[in-house]
Amino acid sequence: MIVARQRFALWLAVACVTLLLLAGWSFSVGRFPVPIGDVWRALWAALNGSDSGLAANVQAVVTQVRAPRVAGAIVVGAALAAAGAAYQGLFKNPLVSPDILGVTAGCALGAALAILLSLPAGAVQAFAFVGGLTAVALVIAVSTWVGGRDPLLTLVLTGVVVGSLFGAGIALVKYVADPYNQLPAITFWLLGSFSGALPHDLPATLVPIATGLVPLFLLRRRMDVLSLSEDEARSLGVNVTVVRLIVIACATLITASAVALAGTIGWVGLVIPHAARLLAGAAFARVLPLSLVLGAAFMLAVDTICRTAFGTEVPPGAATALVGTPVFIALLAISFRRHG
Repeated sequence: MIVARQRFALWLAVACVTLLLLAGWSFSVGRFPVPIGDVWRALWAALNGSDSGLAANVQAVVTQVRAPRVAGAIVVGAALAAAGAAYQGLFKNPLVSPDILGVTAGCALGAALAILLSLPAGAVQAFAFVGGLTAVALVIAVSTWVGGRDPLLTLVLTGVVVGSLFGAGIALVKYVADPYNQLPAITFWLLGSFSGALPHDLPATLVPIATGLVPLFLLRRRMDVLSLSEDEARSLGVNVTVVRLIVIACATLITASAVALAGTIGWVGLVIPHAARLLAGAAFARVLPLSLVLGAAFMLAVDTICRTAFGTEVPPGAATALVGTPVFIALLAISFRRHG
């Protein structure tokens, strides 16, 4: 136990240092390079309201353009990884991702409808958020009505069905959308991007994500108990049904908030919890905080590469699939070899 805690503390510290280095790198690179010293001066001046002594365009690039994007990538990456860790721990299945209950499809349909109605960007995010919550509420209602001997299996199957239903709705919206304006906007949103992140968007995203993360941290010990059978968990004083509902609600709130800000970005919630378990063990109390930091670092690195490595910006949603697939295969191979 002591060795596991020491290993967790070591990898958490390494992940935090890596995240800080990536943040400095992300602020510095781009079509308008900014020395790291000027980055810190600009950020410090923005925090305390003083004069940085930098040119106005340098100050604007750091604080108005890159700061919201860096913060958005960190928040979304951490949120998706935490939601993935929660879902995987709840369903006892390492192949579960944050979109298992249809939340991503619900967000996508809500955003597509808002774009079809030519609503402003803030309304697109609001529609996406409400769409994600609506999808999961529908999944829970249908699975409760259907019943079954295995509630988790019924929930997952219902999530697949509802996700397919919302996917059909997205296809219909794309079919009737204006092919010159609305359809490209819908397609671009579905690929995911942080280019539209603005300073006033972050508080509206941070509040629901923090609201969902707090109960997950408070329930982290009970989540470990859920790895046992239901009878054993109940014998240890855990109300399995209540804990499941709280975890599903929190993970859904986190995922819907992240997708509403950045669009559909996959693989983060699937790959990062695997890496966290590989580094720190299977205990959810260690997997959750490490997944938060690793997810933030991974998403920030991917987004920075997407906007700097090529002549045109590559959507992070496509890049995470390209990066996540080989990484996931490598993690599976390492895990299988480690366990015989």
